Order: sequence, then structure tokens, then C-alpha cells
Amino acid sequence: MPATAYGNFHDLCRDTGNLGSTLPVCNLFDQASTRFGTGWKGCNLTGIPLNGHNHLTNLGSILLCGIAIVASMFLIWRSERKKAAVGRREMQLFLVGFIIIEICEIFTVGGFPLNSVVRRAFTAVHIAAIIATLWILMLNGIVGYQLLDDGTPVSIGLMMVSAALIFIGTGYIALDTGFSWTNYWDDTLSGNNRAYALYTLYQLAPLVFLVVFFLLEAFLVLRILGERKPMVYLISAALLFALGQIFQYVISVHICNGTNGKINGGLFETLFTLCAVVTIWVFWSSITEDDWPMPTVAGSGAYQ
Repeated sequence: MPATAYGNFHDLCRDTGNLGSTLPVCNLFDQASTRFGTGWKGCNLTGIPLNGHNHLTNLGSILLCGIAIVASMFLIWRSERKKAAVGRREMQLFLVGFIIIEICEIFTVGGFPLNSVVRRAFTAVHIAAIIATLWILMLNGIVGYQLLDDGTPVSIGLMMVSAALIFIGTGYIALDTGFSWTNYWDDTLSGNNRAYALYTLYQLAPLVFLVVFFLLEAFLVLRILGERKPMVYLISAALLFALGQIFQYVISVHICNGTNGKINGGLFETLFTLCAVVTIWVFWSSITEDDWPMPTVAGSGAYQ
């Protein structure tokens, strides 16, 4: 047995809801209610009982996803009004990606009553959307340097095409895992659920994208714009996101046990992720509305 836990989803699925995990990737494996339903022997997230022995396992997350969708649409509208803002279209693409994530979350980890096959399909889209959207966010960190004029067909096209390739590639792996089309990933479906490809794409890659985005924006604000105030928003967004992950991966099982399966950390992960996204938008807005110096990197755009 490998000495490292890298690639192992078993314990993560066990601690985030057992049969009804709030970690979407768990829907793809045999232990999930979407497959054979044997569970991971953890705290079972039951939520609210419905007719016919069904449960709405994560009503709080469903409601928060609805709020997140409305909030993101509002931010897209607000972005549209910032005609001179650098990276306006690119930021809107990020928000569209976040809306897709939240729609999928309602059906994957929200526990909305759904056919198991359909839930697995939504799960694959959910996972692919998370990675593609965070890739777009990372590219937003490059936009401010004006290596290419923002909002142009070239800038938007490169962002959309690269994100689409990531989405398709990740989505295929998730679908092939969940539906065993080629049986290539069948050894990941049981036991420790050691899925190296999905683990790298779903756990590691998003972290790398987020760190790169943070470093790019921090350098832009501190060294090029020569300001510190926007860093308050950027750091706040990072802390809010980290807090959500702590609730999901560390505190979740304790909340589940303490509430007899009514809720777990997934609810708070959704809340803090929403707050982090809004704070990222506020950060972007702060460096596009105020009178900052023009970046010296090549390009014709500038922060207004």
C-alpha cells in the first residue's frame, strides 16, 4: 500500500457526509448513494425528511446557492456599468463560471431529489466547472498586466478556449469514472478511492491557480500600483476561502455529529466561498475605480 495518502478520497468522503457527502467528487464512487450506497462509515448527512423515504439533505446549501446565483448576476450587471474598467469582460466570465458551479451544487451536494444517473452527470459538470472557473480567475490575475488588451476577442478567446479545454478534459475523466465507459478508472471506485487524476485536478490544481492569482495581484498592487489598501480585500478573500475549506474538510464531521446529521460543514463552505467571491469582486472594483498609476507593462489599457 502506498505510504502517501495522495489521491485518496476515502477519508474525505467519510468526513463530509458519508452517503450524502458535500464533496461532489464522492458521488462518482461506489460507496455513494448514487452508486451502490454502502457508505464510508462516517456521519450520515440526512437533512430534512421528505415523502417516500427521501431526504433533502442540504437545504441550507441550496438556499445559499440561490443567493449566490442572484448575487453573481448582480455583480455581472455592476461590472457592465464599469465601462472603463480593466478586465471587465474577464471578470464577468469568472462570475458566469461561478454561477454554473452554484447551479450544479444544488443538484450534486445540495441533496435535491434527483435520479442517480443525472446526479453523477451533474457531478462531472460541477467538478469540471470548478477547475475551469479557477483557471479563469488565475488568468484574471494576468489581465491587469496588460500583456494583451483586455476585453478584446484575442484576450476573451484565449481565456474561453483554454478554459473549455480544461472543462472538457476534466469532465471526461469525471464522467468516465462515474459511468465506467472504458473501465479505465474502475480501480478508483472502491477501497480507498485512490484516484490520482481526479485528486490532482480537483484538489491540487485549484490550489495552484488560487495561489498564482493571489501572488500576481499582490505584486500588481504593491509593486506596480504602489498601494496597500486593496490588499485588505485580497487577503480577506483568501481568508474567507480558507475558512470555508476548514469547515468542509476539518470541522464538517464534528458539526454533523453534533446535529445528528442535520447539517455539516458543507453549508458553511458554500457561505464562505460566496463571501470570498464577492470580496474578490470588491478587490477588482477597488483597483479599477480609484485613480491608481498606470501599469508600466506593455499594453494600451490602464486602471481608471
